[in-house]
Amino acid sequence: MPWFVKIEEGKVEKSIFDKYVPAHKAYVQELKNKGHKAKTGYWAQYGGGMLLFEAASMEEAQAIVAQDPLVENNCVNYKLYEWRIVVE
Repeated sequence: MPWFVKIEEGKVEKSIFDKYVPAHKAYVQELKNKGHKAKTGYWAQYGGGMLLFEAASMEEAQAIVAQDPLVENNCVNYKLYEWRIVVE
């Protein structure tokens, strides 16, 4: 399956963002449980992060990202890319 990367930038105050972090972590765990091999994290510099996961297509990847609590609650701006691995 192809890999996808959601690069995100926070757009709300940290106190609002932090309210949705537990739901985001549960969402990523559910992606892992479904076989998407998801990983999430944030940049050392304040204000953004990344979600890396497998999906069958860009359409599926877009549907997956739309269900992220950080996206649903308008906490982040993001871009979604298909990542083509050259060397594993």
